[in-house]
Amino acid sequence: MSAHTPRPESPSGLIETDQRSREIFRQIVDGYLATGEPVGSRNIARLLPMALSPATVRNVMTDLELAGLIYAPHTSAGRLPTERGLRFFVDAMMEVGNLTSDERARIEAQMKAAATGRTLDGTLTEASALLSGLSRGAGVVVTTKANARLKHIEFVRLDPARALVVLVADDGTVENRLLALPPGLPASALTEAANFLNARIMGKTLGELRAEIAQHRAQMESELDSLTARLVESGIATASGPSSDRHLIVRGQANLLEDLKAQEDLERIRLLFGDLETQTDVIDLLSRAEAGDGVRIFIGSENKLFSMSGSSMVAAPFRDAEQRIVGVVGIIGPTRLNYARIVPMVDYTAKVVGRLLDGGR
Repeated sequence: MSAHTPRPESPSGLIETDQRSREIFRQIVDGYLATGEPVGSRNIARLLPMALSPATVRNVMTDLELAGLIYAPHTSAGRLPTERGLRFFVDAMMEVGNLTSDERARIEAQMKAAATGRTLDGTLTEASALLSGLSRGAGVVVTTKANARLKHIEFVRLDPARALVVLVADDGTVENRLLALPPGLPASALTEAANFLNARIMGKTLGELRAEIAQHRAQMESELDSLTARLVESGIATASGPSSDRHLIVRGQANLLEDLKAQEDLERIRLLFGDLETQTDVIDLLSRAEAGDGVRIFIGSENKLFSMSGSSMVAAPFRDAEQRIVGVVGIIGPTRLNYARIVPMVDYTAKVVGRLLDGGR
């Protein structure tokens, strides 16, 4: 399994050709991911599989710093990886582990229990909470409401010029949309339009229903008068509008307040909370994870959303019964996320959610 992320140009040939450089760089990254603390040359010399003096380690660290892979925070003698270094590590050096059988069983059991007797939103909320609990980061899910399977539609007149479009999905969720009515529309047209749609709606998504009506436009125009036909088309267009497109669920933000080491950490988390409140930007970023089949990793200022908070996100798409991508699950946290552990966790959770959407197969 690998994280599907664009591979950067190599920062320097030294990492590919010099085993010493690779091992020293790996120790710095591993130390940072484990503790968040800078790693010094003496500690690295003790941990290396080959015998090197602290002075030799410092020389290599200087080369790594010149390559833009590590830096010295404040006046510390130790080094931390830069965001560029983390990206290089994730793309070129990270060994992604496998989940244990216990971890797989826990994800399966919690998600199946969540899906029993719950709406789709309830199931996805549990997926978000589950990822948060497993990672100690914030679990996030974004889904396309328009992919819900529909059960019933109703037009409810509010006044001569407006009506509500009421959509009932298979999972019991109800969506209301405000619809402008054509002038002079008789009350009977609302009932006729609803009956026409309900005869065709069962089990379809809005997109499928819209495509069917477009395909059988001549039949619709022969069965309905022109005003009612307009009502059918405008009702479907309103129900499929932007407000119904994306839905964001975030759980576990409080986890991000744990293990803060300095005042700047608290400021970083405050900025991240602000990012999470800007739902449109989070949804846009998660939607980028729909571009491929695998897990995507977004690190720090590589994207504008996390440019101030210095956070990372690991995300993977999930599919419905027709293998269409209908949403994304992920984890947001500090850049020192345990990527090797979280990548398979997010990947497996996305697959379990997909199977539940496919009737548990």
